[in-house]
Amino acid sequence: MQVIKTEFEGLIEIIPTIYNDQRGWFYEYYKDQVFHSIGITEKFPQENISFSKKNVVRGLHFQMPPYAQAKLVSVMAGKVLDVVVDIRTGSKTFGKVYYCELDSIHRKMLMVPAGFAHGFVAQEDSIFFYKTSNLYHKESEQGIRWNDPELNIDWQVSQPIISEKDQVLPTFAELLRKSVISR
Repeated sequence: MQVIKTEFEGLIEIIPTIYNDQRGWFYEYYKDQVFHSIGITEKFPQENISFSKKNVVRGLHFQMPPYAQAKLVSVMAGKVLDVVVDIRTGSKTFGKVYYCELDSIHRKMLMVPAGFAHGFVAQEDSIFFYKTSNLYHKESEQGIRWNDPELNIDWQVSQPIISEKDQVLPTFAELLRKSVISR
């Protein structure tokens, strides 16, 4: 596999080795020993799958400590633009946005550390798969509005489909004012 470390501490793109032959293909999605060797030591007690129609924007979601989640994300079918925002206090990339295209052809994965808000837009009908380092905890759930003016995220979609819940999430500035996150 190929490992691409980003300028964001702990945010890693992983491109698996895919074995193709006349029958189809095979690759190892996750193996503790291999992931530990590249510095990913999280345990993943929960796995989730979602289906999103083309132009659906999900996010930007995160959970507050002590229920914060690291996520290992990928696409099983389709293609998405994955978007993360660093909300870790004291991080040199605090408030910066990172984009990563994930699709079912290249099977790239993105390791998103705890302390990031996460979202994606389905560029075609897509099945999104992710492992989380902590269980879902409704009371700790938070988010940043998808069209936050300060973050100015380019979702690359002209008519996004957004859930009611995601339409009313607070802005990055509102979360800072309320001390939900801090510089």
